[in-house]
Amino acid sequence: MGSIFGTKDQLIQSTLDEWGEEGWEAVNVFTPENSGKVTIVAKRPLTERARRMRSMPGMGQG
Repeated sequence: MGSIFGTKDQLIQSTLDEWGEEGWEAVNVFTPENSGKVTIVAKRPLTERARRMRSMPGMGQG
């Protein structure tokens, strides 16, 4: 996220707010060295269905 001129604080804040509404949690936000861009690492809890599919692969396939 960003450009050669850097990333505006308002853009970062609005992105974090939008992701938060979707259930995402930012666990790390950083600017790579010599870059005007921002990298956001985020996570969100798995749904019960997704958790079940991961614990029993192949069960949902026909």
